[in-house]
Amino acid sequence: MLKTEPGSYGWVDLVRERATKWTGVRNHAAAAHLRAMAVGDQVLIYHSGAQKTAVGIAEVTRAAQPDGPPPWVSVAIAARTPLTTPVTLTAIKAAPALQALAMLRQSRLSVSPVSIAEWDAIMAMA
Repeated sequence: MLKTEPGSYGWVDLVRERATKWTGVRNHAAAAHLRAMAVGDQVLIYHSGAQKTAVGIAEVTRAAQPDGPPPWVSVAIAARTPLTTPVTLTAIKAAPALQALAMLRQSRLSVSPVSIAEWDAIMAMA
């Protein structure tokens, strides 16, 4: 899951540009999650701030590469599809299948993993 402020760069921006490099991540745990991404992986785009909603799916098009001095990295992503029904943080917190979602345990991380079961639960909600 990639979290972003829609006022600075949101789903609409990604769709307009079609693709972008996900740069500027400066947290060790978040950088490790970027390094774990592989080309072809799907990622949820989550609007933080006032919206607090998962809004779309992107795909990793380039694996982690340096983004400044080590250990910082970036990946490249491309917009794939909006969620038919955006999934709010309130709905995520209420879903029993999502109680262990990393985003809920480490809410300040801008990049967090989503297990296959958690992905399936979010897709069912969307």
